[in-house]
Amino acid sequence: MGQTRQLHLGAFMRPTTIHTAGWRYPGAWPDTNFNLPRLKYLAQRLEQGRFDAFFMADHLAVLNMPIDALKRSHTPTSFEPLTLLSALAGVTEHLGLIATASTTFEAPYHLARKFASLDHISGGRAGWNLVTTSNPDAALNFGLEEHVDHAERYRRGREFYDVVTGLWDSWADDAFVRDAESGLFLDPAKLHVLNHKGPHFSVRGPLNIARPVQGWPVIVQAGSSEDGRQIAAETAEVIFGAQNTLASGQAFYADVKGRMEKFGRNPDHLKILPGAFVVVGDTRQEAQDKRALLDSLVHDQSAIAALSIALGHDASGFDLDGPLPEIPESNASKSGRERAIELARRENLTVRQLAQKLGGYGGLQFVGTATDIADHMEEWLTTRASDGFNIMFPFLPAGLEDFVDKVVPELQRRGIFRREYAGTTLRENLGLPRPENRFFTPGS
Repeated sequence: MGQTRQLHLGAFMRPTTIHTAGWRYPGAWPDTNFNLPRLKYLAQRLEQGRFDAFFMADHLAVLNMPIDALKRSHTPTSFEPLTLLSALAGVTEHLGLIATASTTFEAPYHLARKFASLDHISGGRAGWNLVTTSNPDAALNFGLEEHVDHAERYRRGREFYDVVTGLWDSWADDAFVRDAESGLFLDPAKLHVLNHKGPHFSVRGPLNIARPVQGWPVIVQAGSSEDGRQIAAETAEVIFGAQNTLASGQAFYADVKGRMEKFGRNPDHLKILPGAFVVVGDTRQEAQDKRALLDSLVHDQSAIAALSIALGHDASGFDLDGPLPEIPESNASKSGRERAIELARRENLTVRQLAQKLGGYGGLQFVGTATDIADHMEEWLTTRASDGFNIMFPFLPAGLEDFVDKVVPELQRRGIFRREYAGTTLRENLGLPRPENRFFTPGS
């Protein structure tokens, strides 16, 4: 009989909560997005809870929402991710530090250098959430009048990945001799010049920083579209999933892991972690009351704005008390659009009801006691619907503290979650191999 499968847990931070009304909840910290001492505290509490990683989302524009909704939301602004995570690296020892960075608006050399730096600064705890950016307003901040086509974004993203990982392999692990007696600082035979020329990029290299501690920072992706699944099967080591039912989780898990074989990849070298919004109570009623109070604090203007973002289409003119009308295709996130439409159909929601759900949080959620939540998580793990979860906290700090203090001990008691970290790097704690350098074999 094999060893019991172990859950992996990331904390999805923006850098705070995803729920639009999270900052309004009684006792919540409304200024956490820009309060470094509080963010340090939260990171340290996550480490006490043996979380794999602090996962920071990012946007390259103020979200495309009307001003009446913008003025009520805490989510459009936050620190630049790598700057914040470098600061958090100094107050943690084991917690992984995953940042979102876009292949559509970044330069590969710049991005490779920043993540290699974070990996060295943190002692091997960096992860890159590779996104292709679906927010059309971001294009306007980078000199583009129109957003890049969905399929083209993924083609560019795939080449971007090849360039960045090639740059991380610029130096052999033992290239830096630092022999003071002979005066030899580095061995030029251990240096590779990439000389990449492709449809989207021309990058000479080499990278002007030593190979990252982990070889490469952990590669994370979040796309669920056909293009997203394909690039994930080829390249990803962690997927931030968005499946909101056990059956859809099982189907996604089997699909993506099944695609890996044709690329010669071991399915165990990809961890699928759907986002899960978790509200903990000492009783089920208490947890439900917390969720109801939180949702009651979502303003109608915020709710319609959230629906518009999910659909990639302005919903402000819809009949709020009618069914969701047909939504035309756009360059926005296809998987996000489809999830919203499917939710409206499955639960027979009016536009108002759908907006209210999305304005708070409409995806996978576990609301109940620590035992209830552990039951759900164990079921997803044992039936291969996931390898763990990216936890979304309803409000801070209490929502995070409830999970660390109540749910984590229950998961540990069941033997499905670690009591101590496996190692010092994010790869070690996720059970992922260190990539071999494609240009240098060990001892060469």
